[in-house]
Amino acid sequence: MAKTKKGDPDGPITIKKYANRRLYNTQTSNYITLDFLAEMTRNDIDFVVVDAKTGNDITHNVLTQIIVDEESSGQNMLPVNFLRQLISMYGNSMQSLMPSYLEASMDNFRKNQKQFQEAVEGALNKNPLGQMAVKNQKQFQEAIENALKSSPLAGVVEKALNPLGLGDKTASNDEAEEEEISAKDLEIMELKQQLADIQSKIDNLDD
Repeated sequence: MAKTKKGDPDGPITIKKYANRRLYNTQTSNYITLDFLAEMTRNDIDFVVVDAKTGNDITHNVLTQIIVDEESSGQNMLPVNFLRQLISMYGNSMQSLMPSYLEASMDNFRKNQKQFQEAVEGALNKNPLGQMAVKNQKQFQEAIENALKSSPLAGVVEKALNPLGLGDKTASNDEAEEEEISAKDLEIMELKQQLADIQSKIDNLDD
């Protein structure tokens, strides 16, 4: 389907609404749903809905129904306070100014949507919580290293992580250390698991 946007010479697509509430797309010659009209709106495809019997323009009513359906489906976007204020404007002396004001506000928002998204992304990247997470991660790693160095099991852990004794000239001759490792196999396994869990948490902080 070719998009027909505001300002195109062909004008908006005409949608006919019949008494049975069925909607007929005169461009594609098929029946459509309100969900389809909502998708057309999101794709910036301009259309006008007319009553099939009277020919009256009922686009406003149909668009309002789409909003009601979206809000009812749980996709709430209109705050309660905004709805209250909007309702209070009906019959108000400022009512005639509200349509143009709301339309201008929405047009301005959409024109600056890209800049708005960039500002939001920039704010997230500079989020102090993110910086704190990085700082805490470094402190956490340093605390772990210091704790392991001062632990009486430090040599045991080092030997467990390097069972071949690479870089340790006395590893193969130190029978006492071998006996110590054998006696504390369970503690080593538990400690290794804790180290793996800690490393996993650190990796998640990096993400």
